[in-house]
Amino acid sequence: MTRHTSLSRRGFLKNAGILGCSLAASPLVTPVSLAATPGDHRLVVIVLRGGMDGLDLVRPVGDPLFADHRPNLSMADPKLPLTDFYALHPAADKLHDLWTAGELAFGQAVSTPYRDKRSHFDGQDILEAGVNAGGAIRDGWLNRLVQTMPDTRLRTALAVGREDLLILSGDAATSGWSPDVTLPLTEASRLLMARVYEHDPLFSAALDEAVGLTNTLHPELLLNGDDAASDPADIMSNAMMMAKDHDGINSVASFTAEMLKQDTRIASFSIGGWDTHVAQPGNFKRALGTLQDAIMTLKADLGATWGKTTVLAMTEFGRTVRQNGSKGTDHGTGGTVIVAGGAVRGGKIYGDWPGLAEEDLYNRRDLMPTADIRLYAAAAMRGLFNATPSEIEGTIFPGLDLSPGLPKIIA
Repeated sequence: MTRHTSLSRRGFLKNAGILGCSLAASPLVTPVSLAATPGDHRLVVIVLRGGMDGLDLVRPVGDPLFADHRPNLSMADPKLPLTDFYALHPAADKLHDLWTAGELAFGQAVSTPYRDKRSHFDGQDILEAGVNAGGAIRDGWLNRLVQTMPDTRLRTALAVGREDLLILSGDAATSGWSPDVTLPLTEASRLLMARVYEHDPLFSAALDEAVGLTNTLHPELLLNGDDAASDPADIMSNAMMMAKDHDGINSVASFTAEMLKQDTRIASFSIGGWDTHVAQPGNFKRALGTLQDAIMTLKADLGATWGKTTVLAMTEFGRTVRQNGSKGTDHGTGGTVIVAGGAVRGGKIYGDWPGLAEEDLYNRRDLMPTADIRLYAAAAMRGLFNATPSEIEGTIFPGLDLSPGLPKIIA
């Protein structure tokens, strides 16, 4: 397969204020990366930034030590049971509906190879790079997956937002998209920009991409000649209203779903708010609501395509088993991976439970990991895109040992 040089459009779009049609790629909150690949299955990877507390999401209420470790965070009477041993956080009612429908599963006691230092930045880099701790971090594992797939189209990835997503960075062709600017673009302005940059391949490609996406998603932002003479205050007002309408993670999910219904097959975006050192009950509930709404928006907007879709929600590390003095939890190790979608084998909790006794904890403080979180990503790639063991161990996740076996998460 021919590899194409990656072009970063985002820097150009940030600095070229005239490209106000970038509003068409709203949402404005988080980067979104998309890849167009062969086949009919879809994979969405949501990076949960901040260290999501898997023990709060999927509560081991059957373990007698759980309530002792978390007197202010546990529930004696779980309202959303999953199994005889586990219960779902009480605010995750919509996710529980997916569980009942067989479209939601969890992998418990998972982690990346990262240990002990518990830095968000290092942990997220290792999660998105998919390498062993201490390994060279140059690109992301989703990008390496795209490189192994035959007949991948030239425009393999699209990034939306103010930050780069490492998970889809690499040699496979990528594009950048920044929604910072909110001025509409007239046809006359577009033609002028095309003439100015016709001999610059980077800027010319960025302009073509911006206009193409705008025409697909929001053609109303490409103004005709009459609109160009409108009151500038009205134009700005309309642009600001559209920005407000598209603000929020639901717009991220809606935009992603729209692209997945077209030729995109792989997508990734991030959701923050999981660093719950203090007042965890309220802070975790808010972050969980955002994640839940994003997944449910994907399901609703994808329609029939949801049946071909797998969503993996992954975080850089878990949190301490014991609550702290601020009714929160600190950076930990073992955590939870969320698996959703119409293509998954749902209604199951995957993984081995290590126990909560002090001698069973990692460093006597964290949930002991019993599986590498990359095995779940590998299972999705194997089931959805026929990635081979040699590709997974040698290229996509170098250093990963597949001998423990892959969880059967794909239906």
